[in-house]
Amino acid sequence: MGLTYGYDIHLPPRNVAGALAAVAGLAPPSRVVPSLDVTLPGGDRITLPFTSGFGSGPVDCSGSETLDLDTSLMFPVDDAVRAYGESYGLPPEENGRVQIGYVYLTVRFASFLDPRYTALEFWAPTSGLSRLFERSASIRRTFTDLAASVGAACCQFDVGDGSPGEVCWVSGEAGFPPPP
Repeated sequence: MGLTYGYDIHLPPRNVAGALAAVAGLAPPSRVVPSLDVTLPGGDRITLPFTSGFGSGPVDCSGSETLDLDTSLMFPVDDAVRAYGESYGLPPEENGRVQIGYVYLTVRFASFLDPRYTALEFWAPTSGLSRLFERSASIRRTFTDLAASVGAACCQFDVGDGSPGEVCWVSGEAGFPPPP
């Protein structure tokens, strides 16, 4: 089994719809997939440019603990992103970003760190993408900026080994994340 590194963003449940809309804003404008209609716990509905289980049928999470999404995201070019893109034939687009995908996203409606929060767990399906997540300052900044913009409590880099993740951004909210 390969590496499965990722970024986990922990936020109040009331911010999930807005956070998913912000994630959709990171999607490549040229990606052509049918829209995915999602009903979140509490009844909020959102349409996303992603798939779930590689399908585009409506997803009702009103009674679910998780939502799994298959995303493709745009990241600003830095040396690590450029090298990764070149090795896979992914040139920077006109906006200076490179399309990377699949990046899997699991929305855990009760975070393992604190069930009062929801976790957006972005994870790399391959060792190569995991290493890119680790090496790229641009990707780290994308996820920490996303966390800050959606009212998150913190963003962690997780190496998927069961140990506490590395906190790479925190809002200053007292008591979060709880000590390991």
